[in-house]
This record gives sequence, C-alpha cells and structure tokens, in this order.
Amino acid sequence: MKKKLLHPLLFGLICCIGFVSCTSQKTTLEVSNEEQSLFDSDDEEPVEIKDQESEYEIIIIEPGFYTWLNSIARPEGYYSQSFLENRNAIMVITWNQRVLQPSRFNPNLYEMQINYDPSIDYGYEVNYKLYNYFIYFQRKYNQRLGPFIPRI
Repeated sequence: MKKKLLHPLLFGLICCIGFVSCTSQKTTLEVSNEEQSLFDSDDEEPVEIKDQESEYEIIIIEPGFYTWLNSIARPEGYYSQSFLENRNAIMVITWNQRVLQPSRFNPNLYEMQINYDPSIDYGYEVNYKLYNYFIYFQRKYNQRLGPFIPRI
C-alpha cells in the first residue's frame, strides 16, 4: 500500500501558519489624554506608603503618580487584599530581577530592589499603593512586570 505524502510546499505553508499563530501578540495600551498628561507632569508630590500598625514604609517620588493615584486608579476597596498581595508578589520578583540586570534593563527605571516578603501582612494600604505604583509604572514606561496587561 502506498502512503500519500503532503506536497512539500503545502507542508511548508502549514508549518508557517502554525508557527505564526503560536507567536505572542503585542498589545498596545490605550492611554487617555488625561492619563498621558499625568505621565508628562512635573508634579513631584511624594506618595508615602505605610501601614499604621507596623514599621513598613515606602516613599515614592514619581512625577504625576500622586495625582494619577487620586484621579485615575481604582479606588481603595476595589481589589481584595489577597488579589493585591498575589499581584505584588509577582511584580516584585520581576522588578528585582531587572534591578540585577542593568545591562539588559534600563537602570534609570529599575534603580533599587524592593524588599517584599509575601509571608508578611503589610496591610491593605501598602499593598494597594504598591500595586497601583506598578500599574502606573508599567503604563507610563510601557513595561510589563508580569503576565498581566496593566489595566485600570
């Protein structure tokens, strides 16, 4: 019994279609004019992230972040604390890896490591503001700190 083989050209075409369909697709973020104006802002009001009951504190001095947090970001209470903790844990790992690779990632963006231990309860406010900083950072600098698209 003879076996039929696919024509080599047809086989190559099928392989190319399969390869192209498996590649990841880049998505561009939709940034409103209002959000872009905050990204371009020189407003440097610091955002202090701390838990009232513990000694954990982060101070973020990023132009436009304070206004973005108060006008564009989802309000406190929108996300659960466990959601924020899970996302922060993922994004901190990526952030810290990039800090350690200054020849591969812009050292002006990734300056310092973040000491975030997922087993510590930092409280809602710390997790909320850290998460929103990561969203702001990713949207402003067109970065990805995890498998999730940084949406608001």
